[in-house]
Amino acid sequence: MTDNTSSTEEPLNPVRILFSKPWIWAFVAAALTFAATSLVAGSGAGSLFYAALTFAAFSAIVGIGQMLVITLGPGNVDLSIPASMTLSATLALKFMDSETALIVPGLLVAIGVGIGCGLVNFALILLLRIPPIIATLSASFLYQSLAIWSNRGLRIKPPEPLADFATGGALGIPNVAVIGILLAICAWVLLERSIAGRWISAIGQNLRAARLSGVPVNAVRFGVYVNSAVCAALAGFLLASFSGGANLNMGTEYMLMSIAVVVIGGSSIGGGNSNVPGIWGAALFMFLIVSMLNSYGLGAGVRLILTGLVIVGVVALASRKGYDV
Repeated sequence: MTDNTSSTEEPLNPVRILFSKPWIWAFVAAALTFAATSLVAGSGAGSLFYAALTFAAFSAIVGIGQMLVITLGPGNVDLSIPASMTLSATLALKFMDSETALIVPGLLVAIGVGIGCGLVNFALILLLRIPPIIATLSASFLYQSLAIWSNRGLRIKPPEPLADFATGGALGIPNVAVIGILLAICAWVLLERSIAGRWISAIGQNLRAARLSGVPVNAVRFGVYVNSAVCAALAGFLLASFSGGANLNMGTEYMLMSIAVVVIGGSSIGGGNSNVPGIWGAALFMFLIVSMLNSYGLGAGVRLILTGLVIVGVVALASRKGYDV
């Protein structure tokens, strides 16, 4: 007896599946911008790629923390990231005082400051019922004031081995990029392979349904906001070590950048859906677009305007599309 049934299903096309993912377009944009910059820039493609990985790592680290916050749903965003970076780096470097033996304790100080910032942020949100945007923005003024008070105009250099690590690399990959990639892998495992990750997405998709289904909403939100502050603290610690010391403006550009890399990377601005790989694609794209504008000799004002237009355009497009996975 012969089987006359035939399958009408088309075989899956790996390329089509890949390009259906929203995060892939961040990498496509980064690749195109890399090619355009390489044609104009005087430096070789290898040095440009190394620089892109280095500076994108800082954006990726803060973007990972911000991504989890935004995944919690509308109204959730951490605007204290720049101040948390500055305060953590300032106190850690002041504690180490350029002493090599204090590198590990200094890192713990930075992480501890990040945890403290996360606690304050969530306390304002939960106990005082202040909207997250207002709570984190208000808290940022407190953190920045503490950084100014503790800094007192001094620029303490990081211990030499720490500076060497932050500026160094192996096999053509910067050390800070390795840290950023490892954090991205951890974030992917959290979101895709753990109950906590499913809880975060569930809260972002429908807060009331998540609460009724037994999700510990407040505990999850607490962990996410603390995680965002710790990511900011780690980025600040590494950035200060890379640049030769902490300064009061070191985190300024990362407020908008941390949000831009999340949305450009394919995560839903309305919450509920995250795309971890896209964080790195967007971070590379944002660095390369600025490098390309620099290569064309445009003034700082023009570069800022064009960069801002790129961010606004991509975010507006992402909002219309919704970026469903």
